[in-house]
Amino acid sequence: MKKIYLDVCALCRPYDDQSYTRIHLETTAVHLILRAVELGNYKLVYSTVHEKEISAITNDQERIDLLYLLKQIGSKISHCGTKGRRRAEHLVNSGLGVADAAHITYAEFAEAIFISCDDKLIKKCNSLDISVLTTNPLKFCDMEDIQ
Repeated sequence: MKKIYLDVCALCRPYDDQSYTRIHLETTAVHLILRAVELGNYKLVYSTVHEKEISAITNDQERIDLLYLLKQIGSKISHCGTKGRRRAEHLVNSGLGVADAAHITYAEFAEAIFISCDDKLIKKCNSLDISVLTTNPLKFCDMEDIQ
């Protein structure tokens, strides 16, 4: 079963302003992906980075919903250890932010497809030596024929 790692910006997409076409389309794609996880077609993995970022969300309902979602349909990735820390440091030195580097490290550790709505992050990842596919929710749905 394919593993997927949705970063926090993708998980938060349904809470963003839906009046923008792109946001609305990405929200639909995220919902389709989560439904495919619930149906057992994919395994959603998450990390402590998710928990820390989501815990900082000021909107109570969004924060509670997302933490509940991860606990209900996600599988938490165990700590990556020293090797993971070195990998994250390498990615930071290559130009990624600390949180993004940690997310990518966990996705690589889990051998999961990394899905984000952050175009700049995906572009950076595609220029680095990332060992997993990095894509956005729309392209993932198209690639996997999720409807």
